[in-house]
Amino acid sequence: MRRRKFITLLGGAAAWPLAANAQQPAMPVIGFVNAGSSDAPLGAAFRSGLNESGYVEGQNVTVEYHWLAGQFDRLPSLMADLVRRRVAVIATPAGNLAALTATAATTTIPIVFSVGEDPVRLGLVASLARPGGNATGINFFNNETIARRLGLLHELVPKAVHIAALINPANTPIADAALQDIQEAARVIGLQIQVLKASTNREIEAAFATLVRDGVDALFVAPDTFFVSRRVQFATLAAHHRIPAAYNGRDFVEVGGLMSYGTDRVDTYRQVGAYAGQILKGAKPADLPVLQSTKFEFVINMQTARALGIEVPPTLLAIADEVIE
Repeated sequence: MRRRKFITLLGGAAAWPLAANAQQPAMPVIGFVNAGSSDAPLGAAFRSGLNESGYVEGQNVTVEYHWLAGQFDRLPSLMADLVRRRVAVIATPAGNLAALTATAATTTIPIVFSVGEDPVRLGLVASLARPGGNATGINFFNNETIARRLGLLHELVPKAVHIAALINPANTPIADAALQDIQEAARVIGLQIQVLKASTNREIEAAFATLVRDGVDALFVAPDTFFVSRRVQFATLAAHHRIPAAYNGRDFVEVGGLMSYGTDRVDTYRQVGAYAGQILKGAKPADLPVLQSTKFEFVINMQTARALGIEVPPTLLAIADEVIE
């Protein structure tokens, strides 16, 4: 009797850890890859999207954040590592090159992207309605907003005819397409464009030195995730050299930039998170249509405008989504 009881207890003790392990499966891992620097509001927006599908970081999902701070050359090895470890989802918010590198690395792991160009033209999906492969996401119309942003800059600073366009040559898919659109928009308006390039902090400083030396009237900063991470540097240099500058996101204007026009980036990151959550619940990227951004913002910093001696026309104030005093 005692022997049978001892065996029963022993068997129960041996089985208990196995039962506990069975009740605690490993959490799915999302590989979050961004070419910019760590950005708390954007990370929070991504997590907010995950929450919409019932996923809470640290409770039932693990998110690995990879902020590359402009080091685009790290993308291939990073994607190869995520594929090797078979993460559940790869999320590439705000990056054509990151999305292209991810789809080149795997045809099986689900990918959720947000890109500024047409994802069909980029080769990421077969169609917007039926992506068809292992990738889907959001198109936030970077290039389509360029002509509008350049036009608003011209209205704000009508005497500016010699414009410097700054691009990041390390981010080839964005830089090439953006430059083509900037030059075409400038031709229509009748502006002279001088192309400057920067892919590091020092090169940004050198670009400002060049535009000051050449007597440039204003600066047009092309869309780029690394540039967003250097927004304080841009605002500081533009203020120091008294250069009116136009950007693609409100992030720049909030830290002292003159004006911006572009997609609501916070909402884009939330949408990427929401799609990642849906995929974790069982949805297939092939069946999730590519979403197109519908929220665009025109933001003006009046304090910066006054410091530059710019009188903002009432017509622009009337259409601005936000005026920062």
